[in-house]
Amino acid sequence: MSKLGERLAKRSNELHHFEIEEWGEDDEPLIIYHHKFTAGEMNRVQKKHSNFLSNPTLEAFVDIIILKALDKDGEKLFDIGDKPVLMREQIGVISRAANSLMAGTDTEELEKN
Repeated sequence: MSKLGERLAKRSNELHHFEIEEWGEDDEPLIIYHHKFTAGEMNRVQKKHSNFLSNPTLEAFVDIIILKALDKDGEKLFDIGDKPVLMREQIGVISRAANSLMAGTDTEELEKN
């Protein structure tokens, strides 16, 4: 692997995070950890949701949450069995979570702006 390839591979393993207040408990928001959204993952989403780039659906957003959301130990927060529950969540929360997972924005990055 080239030096640039090695550097990119290292960056793709970094964990990022953001908060979803609505999914927290005891007045503490849920912190969702994730790796940056990759070209391969986008390809996977596009194969399942062919019109994703022109007309993203909430089901595609839920699939992204299931694919990407991790806990602080790097374990999956959701599995396919959670899809019906996530599909009943508020549109704004699903949209915000999926967009944060795709954008790779940390809470600290948001606070800087």
